[in-house]
Amino acid sequence: MTAISPVRTRCPADLVTAIQAATSRHADWQQTAELVAAELSRHLPAPDMLTAAEREGIPDDYQCHVLHVEPDGSFSVTAMVWRPGQVTPIHDHVTWCVFGVLQGVEYEELFALATDGTHLAEVGRNENRPGEVSGFAPPGDIHRVRNVGDDVAISLHVYGADITRLGSSVRRCYELPVLAPMVS
Repeated sequence: MTAISPVRTRCPADLVTAIQAATSRHADWQQTAELVAAELSRHLPAPDMLTAAEREGIPDDYQCHVLHVEPDGSFSVTAMVWRPGQVTPIHDHVTWCVFGVLQGVEYEELFALATDGTHLAEVGRNENRPGEVSGFAPPGDIHRVRNVGDDVAISLHVYGADITRLGSSVRRCYELPVLAPMVS
């Protein structure tokens, strides 16, 4: 798993205020993800919120830059930088998550755990492009993300927890066999 860089509270103030308003409604996780996604859509910043060096990424793994952690630990905002070919393991999350693509294309594969727990089934795929925002909440949030393009991809992620305290937003990585979807 990628290392988390030190916290720098340098997230755009309008975005932080909008997320605070959405999370203060104390909705369930799925509703909170939808509320935060709507705000991120309205306040999605440009990639240049990161320095030129940060936008390059690192060779070994995708890179996470923590931009804001709410003082009460209710949410964190990060920027993920993906060089071509970089990929996450198949994983799920400890809490709700919302992401918006700032640059490049992030390819996402969605999975469901079989009821007997012996394998995963692929249940969907998305190509997320600049300006696109999505959100989800456990359960049902098993996915893998990769940069399949030739350029660096950058996305902004909002998690419903203090990931500097947790160390990651990932709850579990899955190393089970994956069954491809049936083609009709």
